Formats: sequence, structure tokens, C-alpha cells
Amino acid sequence: MRRFLRPGHDPVRERLKRDLFQFNKTVEHGFPHQPSALGYSPFLRLMAIGTRSGAIKLYGAPGVEFMGLHEENNTVMQIHFIPDQCQLVTLLDDNSLHLWSLKQHGGASELREEHRFTLKGPPGSPPSATQATAVLPHSSREVLYLGTESGNIFVVELPSFRVLEDRTITSEAVLQRVPDDYCNRRSCELVEALREHPKNPDQILIGYSRGLIVLWDLQNNKATHHFLGSQQLENLYWQRDGSKFISCHYDGSYTQWPVSSDNRQPEPLENLVPYGPFPCKAISKIYWQTTKNGLPYIIFQGGMPRASYGDRHSISVVHGSQQTAFDFTSRVIDFFIIFSSEPTAEFDDPSAMVVLAEEELVVIDLKTAGWPAVHPPYLASLHCSAITCSHHVSNIPLKLWERIISAGSKQNIHYSNMPWPIDGGTNIAPDPPQRDLLLTGHEDGTVRFWDASGVCLHLLYKLSTVRVFLTDADPNDNMNTLGEDEWPPLRKVGTFDPYSDDPRLGIQKIYLCKYSGYLAVAGTAGQVLVMELNDEDAEHVVDHAEADLLQDQEGYRWKGHEKLKTRDGPVRFEAGFQPFVLVQCQPPAVVTSLALHSEWKLVAFGTSHGFGLFDHQQKRLVFVKCTLHPSDQLALEGPLSRVKSLKKSLRQSFRRIRRSRVSSRKRRGGGNASEVQEANAKFDQDALQEMELAPVQRKIEARSAEDSFTGFVRTLYFADTFLRDSSRHCPSLWAGTNGGTVYAFCLRVPPAERRMDEPVRAEQAKEIQLMHRAPVVGILVLDGRSTPLPEPLEVAHDLSKSPDMQGSHQLLVVSEEQFKVFTLPKVSSKLKLKLTALEGCRVRKVTVANFGSCKTDDYSENDLAVLTNLGDIQIISLPFLKLQIRYPCIRKEDVSGIASCVFTKYGQGFYLISPSEFERFSLSTKWLVEPRCIVDMPEVTSNNHVHNKSGMENTARKSRGSGRSSGDYGEDERKSGRLMEHALLNDEKVLKEIQSTLEGGRGSYAERNLARSPLGHGLSNGGAD
Repeated sequence: MRRFLRPGHDPVRERLKRDLFQFNKTVEHGFPHQPSALGYSPFLRLMAIGTRSGAIKLYGAPGVEFMGLHEENNTVMQIHFIPDQCQLVTLLDDNSLHLWSLKQHGGASELREEHRFTLKGPPGSPPSATQATAVLPHSSREVLYLGTESGNIFVVELPSFRVLEDRTITSEAVLQRVPDDYCNRRSCELVEALREHPKNPDQILIGYSRGLIVLWDLQNNKATHHFLGSQQLENLYWQRDGSKFISCHYDGSYTQWPVSSDNRQPEPLENLVPYGPFPCKAISKIYWQTTKNGLPYIIFQGGMPRASYGDRHSISVVHGSQQTAFDFTSRVIDFFIIFSSEPTAEFDDPSAMVVLAEEELVVIDLKTAGWPAVHPPYLASLHCSAITCSHHVSNIPLKLWERIISAGSKQNIHYSNMPWPIDGGTNIAPDPPQRDLLLTGHEDGTVRFWDASGVCLHLLYKLSTVRVFLTDADPNDNMNTLGEDEWPPLRKVGTFDPYSDDPRLGIQKIYLCKYSGYLAVAGTAGQVLVMELNDEDAEHVVDHAEADLLQDQEGYRWKGHEKLKTRDGPVRFEAGFQPFVLVQCQPPAVVTSLALHSEWKLVAFGTSHGFGLFDHQQKRLVFVKCTLHPSDQLALEGPLSRVKSLKKSLRQSFRRIRRSRVSSRKRRGGGNASEVQEANAKFDQDALQEMELAPVQRKIEARSAEDSFTGFVRTLYFADTFLRDSSRHCPSLWAGTNGGTVYAFCLRVPPAERRMDEPVRAEQAKEIQLMHRAPVVGILVLDGRSTPLPEPLEVAHDLSKSPDMQGSHQLLVVSEEQFKVFTLPKVSSKLKLKLTALEGCRVRKVTVANFGSCKTDDYSENDLAVLTNLGDIQIISLPFLKLQIRYPCIRKEDVSGIASCVFTKYGQGFYLISPSEFERFSLSTKWLVEPRCIVDMPEVTSNNHVHNKSGMENTARKSRGSGRSSGDYGEDERKSGRLMEHALLNDEKVLKEIQSTLEGGRGSYAERNLARSPLGHGLSNGGAD
């Protein structure tokens, strides 16, 4: 009966758990999903991005970032910084205005919502009367001017958001001095633009959508000049000295207007259609920037010829005889120019153009000849091609790190050397304690290497596997090649390219050995490439080998896609990882598991049909093992035939329901009512007895061996352990399948001096069939000290103790439903933890993580980090399989987030919260990567002079609701993220977007729980307080 007794409460262990484990969501890496607005403060040198889900993110120097969330979760339409203040105003699509401030709170700098306000008209007035279309924060920092759809302009006091009704500028007052024929022809309609005079704060320029532009005197409350435009207005821009302004229009034209002190009717100085004479699209925004050499920069969005280039997303830059139309692969949301903001400066002298597109941020260097792009240190477009898999490697050796950076720098020669121009604030976070790599595999056959050591996820190097194969597109094609006489002068910029030449190129599995520099990648069409790092360009032949996993079994016919065709002869590869051997699985199904042992020079791979072992030193196939069940025809249909299988499974489900109903009727039909009642009573009694015997366990039915995909190989694992007898250990390969089977092969690897002469031999030694037949998701061997075996070459590099080969080894098999420990070599059951029976959840991801104490450097322990299908993370001790703690991390509906999750070796993790963003979390008290920065906060005194406050250190942890602190698990955790859930998780389009890129069925987004502030959500560098 001892095994049914619950362990007592151990206060020493509880204290130790507090020193080891703590859950925090720390930072979001990547590009905000569905951006909708852009703002910039020349004073703070900070950029703000708003999204459709109501989030607002501020970015400065690398490592300086803040985040807030509007409680309404409405689309952010406009963002405006208050001049010379650490405040900004946002306008949402529900017509509400929100004032945000960067303030000190509890010793930390944070972004907090101060006030909110919705402009309301008199009773009975239409909504358009107060629907804001243009916002102008005045340089006095005391008022906002709000242009509306009705043509009226309301004045709102800051920071109270009180409407100053006596200062309202009505459309009737504006039209008093306009010529009658112009008034009759067109009304004011909505206010399209409001611009303050750069030299005289008592004058503002008002632009109406029908073309009328008015210079308004705020002191005398009257119009001084009317500019009678003939085309629908899109935007306005003042020249620096205030003597002229420029207007842009719906017909693709822009007009330059003079501003004089006399009362004459102004006439346009210049009217130009840059891409005419044929009909053009609207120019929606324009800048006129003066320079010392006299030639201005004219920069505008749109204006392309409607018939031929109407579908292009472009921004044109004109400087003298130079003209380039930057062509973006996604819609341009907004852009701004960074130029000299000193009031005493005579010229603008623009230095950079910052463009927020729908799928990426692009910065163009306007100082360097040719106007090259600037490599961004953050806001990386992770989904430039859809992410299909991820792999994290901790503590990269310095030599390998430098070689990867060197290879990446050769790919970045086309980027500008300009320092990052958005450099507000100061990052004072300590240097990362180690170098970490996050590798992402993509649909287009590329693998991207990201520096995941700190707050900013920075691209180091991009590897392409396309050159090995023959595809429709030539990799040497240059889409930017234009003849000298090409018009318009389009130039493609940005990295976002969602189109893949061939979906079979998609990367499904990645394995990098950080000690030897060997890399194995496997793809959608059964291709497995083994690569090594080369510091120079090279041209060589890639050796080919085929692995027939069906082993010529009769009666099987592959119905899926064909294998990729390979190039004949030598292939030229650039510096970096270069493939030297290709193993092609037959049938060419998706590779579902991959393992590399760089010390033994072996690579193992598995698909839905079986698994194989390849010697990449001798370039020879060692063996293949078919795991296909005779009834498993579904595995032969490939991913494109799943619709048929869905219909088939539905049909079978309905048949089972029908059979159960018929059989229950037969059982009931023979007897009378008393017999039925007696039978029910007996059933209830039996059920009660069963509950009393096992009060905390659910009944789990064993799965049938005939279920589909039982041969699907889920995990592969190399180990040097005792497999045949307890006196001799040997290399071994372990494989786990979807049907709950574990295969163990004994390997004979020749010694180094005879490694090339003698073949590697393999012989099956064990086969374990789990009774519940649940899919095997992890295999691990523990040495005599109950410590996981070290990685290949880890001991040789003095980074790990040698494994204990004196004591008996143990085998841990993790299935979706339970953890089970076996003794080796007898493989007798020793211990198990029934997760599904006890918790009602299934294991989705599992890894061994090392947790160090935050109190002392002398203590650390290895535990299992487990992610379940409910989105919870559980930490389970080794080797006794005791649950230590549980944290809610991802919403259970977010199957795509759960599928994309990857753990690190030191208790951190990443998962996709959108196609373009990784959420980073930490389970450890010791290993925590979070923003920490100083921002100079200006303080405005009563006489309106600006002073600088001391820099404030941002140290608050980003613990978004579900990750506030260790052990906080309750109903509040589930409720605190409702707003962000509503914002991000109910988007079917997003659902489909991730579904198409990750294996299996994928769902909605992950929960981004945010603790509420009194108004909206105040977050310190992206973290809730």
C-alpha cells in the first residue's frame, strides 16, 4: 500500500524549489503581428509601433523596448509623440484617444496609460461629426487639435483631455473668405491633414479632402490664406523655413505652394505628376528635405502608374538626377525620415528613411551612395519565409561562433555600415553569460542562425539548401536587375518573401553539433543533408545515397510527392555550412526525427515508414528498419491525401456510434423495467468500487495496433550504455514510434585508426512495446549517478564529467501518456509516472534542463521540462519522476504555439505567438534574459522649460499574467490574459497562416497574459508591473 501514500510536505525541498524554479515571460522576439500605425520622436529618438490587436511597442537603441496594451484591443490608427515630452497619444478605430507616459514607478521606467477620452458631439449628431481623422499635438504641449470627418477641428486640453469648446474651428468659419464659385463646387468634407507652422506656432495648416488648404491664425481665430487645390488631397508637409509647403494628391501629383505675408490669393509654384502622364495611384505621404548642397530630397509614397504598376508597394526617393522607387513585398503601413531636429539647424540633411511595411521594418541609408539598406538589430522578419521548425543550441564555443559570424558577414556586404539610427535610451543589461543560437528552418529550404543570447534576436547567418537541388527558379536570378532606361526605377528591398519555389524544400528537422561543427538538416521530401563548416567558398560534388525504408516490401505503393531532383556534377557553395552528403529516404516522406553523433560520425533519420542509420565518414548506409504496420496505408498517401483520410475516420466514427447504439438497444430490449434498474444499480456499484480503488486515476484505454501512423518514428537517440550485458557497454541507437514501440540497436563502431577500413555494424538488441501504445516522444539514458549521458564530444572538450560506467544504467521512456524508467540491460520496469491518468493531459515536448540555484553557485540539478497539450509546463525530477511545479504557459487552444515550442538546456524556451513572433520564457531563477535600460526622462516645469531628469533604470521583470512568479497558479492566472487573448486568438486568418507551416493540425495564437493597470496596461519594457 506504500505506493498509494502521498509524500509528506518537505519544507527544505520547498525552499530549494523556490531557489531553482520561477516562471517568467520575458521578451518577445521578432516582428509585431499586423502592425497598423507608426510614430517617431526626434526628441527621444524612440519609435512606436501600434498593432491591430491594440498593442503599442516602443523601440530605441538595441535592448531598449517598452510595451503597452489598450484595454479595448481595437486597432491603433495613429500614434503621435507630444513634442519634447516622454508622452504620446494614440488614436484607435473606436475613435478613442489615449495618453501614454514613460514614467518612473517603483524604481523602474515604464510605459503607462494616463488618460483616455472619446470625443462626443451634441445629442442627435451623426458619428461623423466627431470621428477624428487627423491629430496634431501642438508644440506648446498644452493642447491637441483634432480634425474630424465633419470638417470641424476640436481643441482638447492636455493632459486632462478637456474639450475647449470656445476654440473649436468650424468649417463655416473656414469657408467665410473662400471664393463663391469654389465653395459651390466643393465643400470642406473631412480634415485630411493638420500641420503646425515650423517657425510660427500660432499658425496651423489645415488640409481638407476635397483639395482646400487653409492657413489658420490661432491667435486671431481666422483664416489668413486659402490655397485652392483642384485635386483630392492626401497629405501636407512644411518646408523647414516655413516659406513653402507641399501637398500630395489622389491623382499621383504633388504641388508646391508659397506662403507670403500679403493678402494675394496664393498660386501653386509647381504641380508635378512624377510617374505621369498616364493615370497614377495616389501619393499618400510626402517629405521635402533641404540639404546643404541645395538639391532637396523629395520622398513620397505611392504615385505609381495605375495600369502597369498599381499593385506595387513603393516609396520613391528623388535627389537631383537620382531617383529610386523602393519596391516592398508587403503593404507599406507608414514611414518617417530621420533628419536634423536641432531648431538652430538651417537644413534638414536627412540621414535615414524608416519604413514600416506589413511584414517587416526596412531602414534605408540616405547618406551613402546608392542608398543601401541598414541591417536591423531587432524587429527581425522571422517569417520572411514561413517557419517550419526550430532548434536551440546553448553555450556555443567562441571559435564556432566567430566562424558563423564571419560567414554571415560575407552575406551582408550589400548592407550599409551606418550605425542604427533609432538609438534612444541606453541598454544597461549585463552582457549575456553565454552565446546561444536559435536555428529556424523555413519553407523555402533555408536555415537561419539567430543570436539568441540577449534581448535582441539578431540574424547572424543564413544557410540555403536550394543549390543541391534542381528547382524551377535559378538561384542566380536577380530580381533587382534593371536596365539603365527602366521606368519607373523600381528596386526591390526587404527580406520578406512568402513564396517558396517548391514546398518539398521545407526544412523539418535540424541538429547542430557545436563541438565538431557538423550540421544535419532534413526536409519535407525525405532529404537528409549532412554539412560541415568551411570558411571559404568551395565547389565540390555532393555524394548521394538512397535509403529504401520499405525494403522492397510488396503491396506498398507511395502516393505522395516525388523526391527532389539533384544537380549533377560539382556545385559551388558560399562560405559557411556546406553539404557533403545527401541521404534520400524512399518513399520521400517528411523526415520526422533526426539525430547526429559527431564522435561516431553517424546520422540517424526517421520517417512515417521507418528509420535508418548512415555513416557520413565512409558515406555508407549502415541499416534501415521498416516500422510500417500492415494496415497503415495512410502513411503511404503523403500529406496531400489527408482529406480522404479525414473522411474515412469520420465515417468510421459514425459507424462506431451507430454500433454502440444498436448493441445498447439489444441489451435493454430483452428485459423489463425492473431488470434494467437492477442492471443500472449494479453498474453504479461497480463504478463506485473502481473509483474507490483508484481515486485519482482516469481510465486510459490501450490504443489499437491498427491505428494509423503507428510506424511514425517520433524520436531517435544515441547512447553509450549497457545493452547486451552488465559488464560491457557499447554504442547504441534507440528509436521510438507513434505506436509505443522502442527499438534498440547495438552498434559496433571501429576504433579511430581503422575507422575508414572497417564498416560500422548494427544489430537489433531490444524491442520494447508499451502496453498503452501511446506515442514515444522522448528517450533518455541515465548513468550510474542517475545523470543524463553527456552530449557527443562534451567530455572530450572538458565541459562535462565522464559518465559513470560502474553503476547500473537506467532507461527513461517518455510517451504522450506516461514516464517509465527501466533498468539496463535487463529492461525491467522500475518506476513510472502516469501523467494522463493523473492529470488528464498528454506530453507534447520534453527535454532535460539544468537548473541552478539563485542563492549559491555550488548547487544545480537536472530535471525534465515538459510541455503538455494543455499548454502547461511541468518540471519533473530525475530519476524519481516527482512533479516539482507546474506553470500555465500557452493556451490549450493554441496548438500551433505548443507545436512550435523549443526548450533550452538551461531552463528557457521559445514558442510562436504569431507567424512572425517568438515569445521567450524562463523557468529558472538563474537564467533570465529580459530588457533593462535607462531612458532620459524630461521634466517640464511651470515655465515650460525642459530639464533632464536622472536616467531611470528599467529593471522590472516582464511577467505577463500567467508568468508572474514561481508557483502563482490559479484562477487569476487564467483570467488575467483575457484582453490579449481576445486580441490575438480569435483570428481565423492567423490560424490558417500557422497551420500551413507547422506539422500536424495547428491552431490559434498563444496567450499573452498581461496584468492590468488602473487604465489599460502599463508594462515596463514589455513587462507588466
